[in-house]
Amino acid sequence: MTPTTMDTYTWTAALPRKRMAAGVLFTDQDGRVLLVEPTYKDEWEIPGGGVELDESPRAAAAREVREELGLDVEPGRLLVVDYVPPQLDRTEGLMFVFAGPSLYEADIRLQVEELRSWAWVLPGEADERLTPRMARRVRAAVGNLQNALSAVYLEDGHPVG
Repeated sequence: MTPTTMDTYTWTAALPRKRMAAGVLFTDQDGRVLLVEPTYKDEWEIPGGGVELDESPRAAAAREVREELGLDVEPGRLLVVDYVPPQLDRTEGLMFVFAGPSLYEADIRLQVEELRSWAWVLPGEADERLTPRMARRVRAAVGNLQNALSAVYLEDGHPVG
C-alpha cells in the first residue's frame, strides 16, 4: 500500500524498523579514548546506548552520557554511522558516534547502576577491550575526529565507498 490508499502515519508506522544506538567519543588531553564497562554485559564500549522511541540519536547520546557518567554534555558533530547487519542474537541496526568534548578524569562521576568501571586507553589499545566490530567503529571515529572529515559511513565497522 502507498500513502494514497491510507493515511501517511499508518503507512509510515508499517515500514520496517531498525534498532539504533548512539555513543560519544571522548578523548583526554593525551589523546586517549574513554571506554566504559557496563554492568549489564561483558563487553567494553564507548559511553552511549539505545535510542528510545521518539528520541533522536543525538539526544540519546546525551541522555546515555548523563545516565552513565553523570555528565551533561552536548554531543558534537557526527563522526560515524555504522550499519550493523542482523546476527543470530540481534536484529540489524544503525549505530551513531558523535564527538564529545575533551574530558578530565575529575569530570567523570561513575554511575554504579550503569557501569562497573571506565578507563582511558590509547586508540591502539582499545582493540584489546572492545569487540572487533566496536573496535573498528572506534578506530573510524578517532580517525574522523583527527581528520575533521564529514561523517564516515560503515557497514559492520568497515568503511564503504
